[in-house]
Amino acid sequence: MCCTLTLATTHTQAQQPDWSGDPSYGSVHLQAGFTPDPWTQNLQAGGSNQVSAKLGPNCTGYIMASAPDVDLHYTAGSMPLYFAVQSASDTTLVINAPDGRWYCNDDFNGLDPVVMFQHPASGMYNVWVGVHGSPQMQSATLKITELNPTR
Repeated sequence: MCCTLTLATTHTQAQQPDWSGDPSYGSVHLQAGFTPDPWTQNLQAGGSNQVSAKLGPNCTGYIMASAPDVDLHYTAGSMPLYFAVQSASDTTLVINAPDGRWYCNDDFNGLDPVVMFQHPASGMYNVWVGVHGSPQMQSATLKITELNPTR
């Protein structure tokens, strides 16, 4: 008599973020010189999909890959553009920029991520706020600003 051993494993699926999905927290249209600055959105960071480092440098964390958290339609000027997150948790940023490239950050300002575009392009920025090291959702605030958020 022989028996079969079945091992149950739990792993989080790595999935390419879908920039074409309807953003969970909506879309915003901003142009250079926008007010109020910063523009903010309270949200739940994280999700069940682990970000693949194959997206680009510093890409990490857990997100809901099926759709961005926020879509920014941006009309550029001469100012830099910053995306920053404030949270009591260790959060990450994943951004698909108008050039089609992925920009990510973790732990720029303490445990808070910041992504800066020194010469931002006009167009669509798809933004995900992730949680580092855990698929558990966490409260966070996304800030979009033209003023250095670390000062």
